[in-house]
Amino acid sequence: MKYLLIAIALLLILPLQARQRDPNRNRSESVTWTDPTKAAKENRDFLIQGEYYKEGADYGVQVVALGDGNFEAYVLKGGLPGAGWERGDPREQLKGGKAKGGYYLSSTKSKAMIWIREVSPKVSKNGFALTLQLAGETEITLPRIERKSPTLGANPPEGAVVLFDGNSAEAWKNGEMEDGLLKAGTFSKEKFKSYTAHIEFRTPFKPEARGQGRGNSGVYHHGRWETQILDSFGLSGKDNQCGGIYSITEPRLNMCLPPLSWQTYDVDFTAAKFDENGKRTAWPRITVKLNGVIIHDDVELKKDKTAASPMKGPIANEPGPIFLQDHKNPVYFRNIWVVPK
Repeated sequence: MKYLLIAIALLLILPLQARQRDPNRNRSESVTWTDPTKAAKENRDFLIQGEYYKEGADYGVQVVALGDGNFEAYVLKGGLPGAGWERGDPREQLKGGKAKGGYYLSSTKSKAMIWIREVSPKVSKNGFALTLQLAGETEITLPRIERKSPTLGANPPEGAVVLFDGNSAEAWKNGEMEDGLLKAGTFSKEKFKSYTAHIEFRTPFKPEARGQGRGNSGVYHHGRWETQILDSFGLSGKDNQCGGIYSITEPRLNMCLPPLSWQTYDVDFTAAKFDENGKRTAWPRITVKLNGVIIHDDVELKKDKTAASPMKGPIANEPGPIFLQDHKNPVYFRNIWVVPK
């Protein structure tokens, strides 16, 4: 009841407290952060956005920064994606922003409300927690947490071809490095048929950008089939969002972590098969883990290529490169290795 009364009061003052976005600012050219330490110092929204959960809770919440102190949140029945919540489980969107003493978000479809505030380290070591109130249910407090991929920093096994370890971009055509990281927009010089691969990537923090302008890149297997990279944290998980196989299929779950988190793709790619006459007898297949969770399980890639592929013509019985797409967003990569089959 206490938070219900606070929420009613906030509804009255919220329009006065929320900062207004500059209408002349182009969202596609909005302010961008590529360093989490700098983002944390310069933008309070970066510290608030993220995942909120505690062990045993009936709900998990993902809070997405939209710029100028505004947020949207997704309340997930059962927990977080990959940790209790599955596609098809209840999922409700709330919106709101800065209010006196914190941040208030509400739903237009129900009486659900969220109050985000700064708390002591005893409540959350990450500095923030939220109180969730759903119609007919008891208020619950959830601390902000930071999940990491269980394969982050995985060492290349015996027989692996190391394509990037932070020391050199020599394994890439016109590869460029910045602060020990590999920039997007390059092909691997070595080509592969079937393989397993480990790739770590980081999307920028662009809170005012929307859609495909928000940390866009992609990993193209054989230079033809794209596993999408995008800051699509909290979204529904479509084929053009992070984890999707572009224009082919959506991921089983949206396992995308918040922007400026290091994330992992672990991929098992089986090349197309051909007979002795060069006729294709089977399409390539792919299994993909995003941040340690299987999001595609032995999916058939029934196209010669997906959108924006740099390769020309139909597939042939030959190896192909790994292509890291440059989509005019500062997406960076590290720890890339491939084990040929």
